[in-house]
Amino acid sequence: MADMVEGASQSVVQVRAARPVSGTVVGDGLILTAAHVLPADDVTVVAAGGVRWGAVVAGRDPATDLALLRVPGLNLPALTVGAPVRVGELLLAVGRPPHGVQAALGLYGRDVPQQGPGQGWLPSGAAPFPASSGGALLDASGGLAGVLNAGVRRSELLAVPAGRALRVAALLDSQGRVPRGYLGLSAQPVHFPDTQAMSGAAESGVAESGVAGNGAARGPRGPWERGPWGRGPWERGHRGGPGREGGHEGGRGRGGPRGPRGPWGAGGWQPGGWAQGGRVGLTVVQVDADGPAAQAGVLVGDVLLALDGAPVRHPRELLERVRDQAGQTVTLRVLRGGQEQDLPVPVGER
Repeated sequence: MADMVEGASQSVVQVRAARPVSGTVVGDGLILTAAHVLPADDVTVVAAGGVRWGAVVAGRDPATDLALLRVPGLNLPALTVGAPVRVGELLLAVGRPPHGVQAALGLYGRDVPQQGPGQGWLPSGAAPFPASSGGALLDASGGLAGVLNAGVRRSELLAVPAGRALRVAALLDSQGRVPRGYLGLSAQPVHFPDTQAMSGAAESGVAESGVAGNGAARGPRGPWERGPWGRGPWERGHRGGPGREGGHEGGRGRGGPRGPRGPWGAGGWQPGGWAQGGRVGLTVVQVDADGPAAQAGVLVGDVLLALDGAPVRHPRELLERVRDQAGQTVTLRVLRGGQEQDLPVPVGER
């Protein structure tokens, strides 16, 4: 393990900015580090033996808190990306504080959902140490597992997974920014106990209007007791109501006796929730005029069931899955008028 730290330390530098942090060499003259400590665009990089280089910030990505530095004349080797991390694997966090190389051992003790609000950060299991942000997270074979960040959650040392970090680095190097994909719609989760109930809900007006219309026939109560915006999954103490694409969840649900918790327990959204079974979709409650979804024919009242063949259960999950697909075309499986259909939707960029 000492040999692993010594080898990796050749690719981990100190970045002197607002406060010292580490940096990880990811390419020829390219270093990834933490963006939140870089108020200026010119910084100094210090490698083993005190060798210094001037560096320029090529771009920043707020979503991952990564910044890419261009360092002319840098002759340090880049770390090689390792295999996907598995539960139970030992991880090694390596950084370069002002006093020299420092390492911390961690255990990957829990799997991270690939989709949903928890996606995007890799728990290192290691204790944070000074200037650890921007350092390298290594797997048991010495491969790069991620780029460290100690500023995301208090007392936790997380990492941007290596694959995502390198994609961000490539975009920052070529464009100076990371385009973010969007669909231009608002939606809120809706649960159907089974396929028959889903069809009945659509025909009764839930899928056609998104809310119960005045004078319309009342649809199945489902888990919300007094209508689709009542309590149920948004009981007291949890947010509810229509959610904006990207995670905004509206106000607190009102009315009706307390329903089941659904997937929002004390720990927040749990992927694969709704223990009572059935299907979960997203009822479209708003479509931005001239947005990608509107141009593709998505209507208010449609129920989004899947994106590119994989179920979608939460507005934030929808955002995260299209965030890195700007300029590409995705397929939405939509329930409309009791019938399922696929809509190709070009992902917008912003």
